Amino acid sequence: MVECLPWHRDTWARIAGREQHAHAYLLHGPAGIGKRQFAERLVALLLCHSPMSGEPCGHCKSCSLLAAGTHPDHYIVQPEEVDKAIRVDQIRALVEFVVQTSQLGRRKVILLEPAEAMNLNAANALLKSLEEPSGDTVILMITHQLSRLLPTIKSRCVQQRCPTPNTDDAIAWLDAQLPDCSFEQCRALLALVGGSPLRAATLFQQGGLEQRSAVVEGLKKLLKQQASPSQLAESWNAIGLGLIFDWCYDWMQAVLRYQMTHDETELGADDMAKVVQYLADKSSTSKVLALQDWLLSNRQKILAKANLNRALLLEALLVQWAMLPRAR
Repeated sequence: MVECLPWHRDTWARIAGREQHAHAYLLHGPAGIGKRQFAERLVALLLCHSPMSGEPCGHCKSCSLLAAGTHPDHYIVQPEEVDKAIRVDQIRALVEFVVQTSQLGRRKVILLEPAEAMNLNAANALLKSLEEPSGDTVILMITHQLSRLLPTIKSRCVQQRCPTPNTDDAIAWLDAQLPDCSFEQCRALLALVGGSPLRAATLFQQGGLEQRSAVVEGLKKLLKQQASPSQLAESWNAIGLGLIFDWCYDWMQAVLRYQMTHDETELGADDMAKVVQYLADKSSTSKVLALQDWLLSNRQKILAKANLNRALLLEALLVQWAMLPRAR
């Protein structure tokens, strides 16, 4: 059975204890806090023939089929390729599933993630099923970016925010999951991902600390004119665009904060503190603001799965970064 994460126990107790469930739930919150695990537990509970004390029994025919991945009344919708959109034909197939009769005589449950990956046509195609679901069907949707969903989608669901753990709970969980990760590394990972423990675990397993170090060292070399934008862009092929843009945006925010306050406690993580201070002292605020706006605009395109030329985008970022201390 899927683990109930410690920081979700109160929320789980409220949802699982309902006598009657909504036809559609929208689970939202930052990525990496366990929304998928929460949804999968709820799928198991909703399909279970003999739930006990707000938990799926784990032994009935329905639970066995679900565990085997062959439950006929469970349907999953997600992008067919990583970082691609959920297309309208996928939603049409979902609608066909909704109007079918349950094969095990109970409800049908659909899990859709991430909801913000639906393109406009796909989201509009889902509205009818959300408004008038056929039979005893429950649609569970997960979103990491609630603001990107159509108001008409949000208004047709029971919205449930999934809580983010406090730092102590997150570190305790990470320590249990990652025995090779030190306390200092756990804390650093959480700082890099905004406190989301599952993202921190994934980042560690994918070499995120090493990737961060490569980006930091690369940017330092760029400022010293020891590396060119094209060289760095090529050397960062294995690092996610989202991570690079998140880190660079955070550093620009730190530059702006220091320019306004000269408070050295606001320089951010130690690995870039000196660079942030140097850029704050040597760069014009207008250029920093312009780069911050550019980062934010292109970060939104990355999140929206736009078809971007990775090499050109990184080179454009690095050229602007290299020009900052020359911009006064």
